[in-house]
Amino acid sequence: MQRGRRKPDWLKSRPPSGSRFTEIKERLRERDLHTVCEEANCPNMGECWSGRDGPGTATFMLMGDRCSRGCNFCDVATGGMEPLDPDEPANVAEAVTEIGLDYVVLTSVDRDDLADGGSAHFAETIREIKRRDPAVLVETLIPDFQGDPDAIDRIVEAGPDVIAHNVETVERLQWPVRDRRADYEQSLAVLDRVDRESDIHTKTSLMLGVGEYDHEVYRTLGDLSEVGVDVVTFGQYLRPSRSHLDVFDYVHPDAFETWRAVAEEEFDFLYCASGPMVRSSYKAGELFVEALLREGRSPEDARRHARAAGGD
Repeated sequence: MQRGRRKPDWLKSRPPSGSRFTEIKERLRERDLHTVCEEANCPNMGECWSGRDGPGTATFMLMGDRCSRGCNFCDVATGGMEPLDPDEPANVAEAVTEIGLDYVVLTSVDRDDLADGGSAHFAETIREIKRRDPAVLVETLIPDFQGDPDAIDRIVEAGPDVIAHNVETVERLQWPVRDRRADYEQSLAVLDRVDRESDIHTKTSLMLGVGEYDHEVYRTLGDLSEVGVDVVTFGQYLRPSRSHLDVFDYVHPDAFETWRAVAEEEFDFLYCASGPMVRSSYKAGELFVEALLREGRSPEDARRHARAAGGD
């Protein structure tokens, strides 16, 4: 572990650029669409937005660019909620087709102000994408919907290929990392319901560097395994601004590799993407899912394929 304010060399990345990046950004603006890639200032944006030139991925953020919750790690604006855009599901689906994405991640802000948490709107977006091109793989990164089982079931019934919900950190640190309305057991219950009610692959993500102890991470992996999670990712927490949660430490890449091995070899997760720059919607994880679902490879072969293609 490395403490201190200065970012180590392994966390330095080039800003996104290039004609493909510019093209995608312009198309999104034309349709008034938001991506979590931009809203959260993701360091992997340029790598993932490769479209027809590669395994293109973009993470669309549904239901506006303002969240009803205020997690201390997140750079998305809070409050001032606006009505849902009824054209958004169709606009997202059309953008996916125009940009040429073959793997789409849909996430959203929390909408605790809506009776169904926005689950019907979320589900309709999935269906719109699949109507236009059933071959597009759709991963959803859903909120907890305040634990409402009907809302979770709406997402399941829409037929995404992967359903993710992030626990974000170990149980002890849920607050101050997450909003007080978030709850560790509730997040586990969301993942458990998806696993029990469907054959859809489930996924979650943890940030390291917020003050967690190794034994807590280990216990969290055990909890996630018990509720049937298939894929887990680890990434370094990076402070978006001075008003956000402090970085407790910068975790060395070797430690991320250790957690990858623990997740896959001890807990038998199908796949673990683990590294300082990994985020919950990360290209390496998607390469694994594509190899597993689209190409029909075994989990072991899909792992090897994803790591070779992703340069791991």
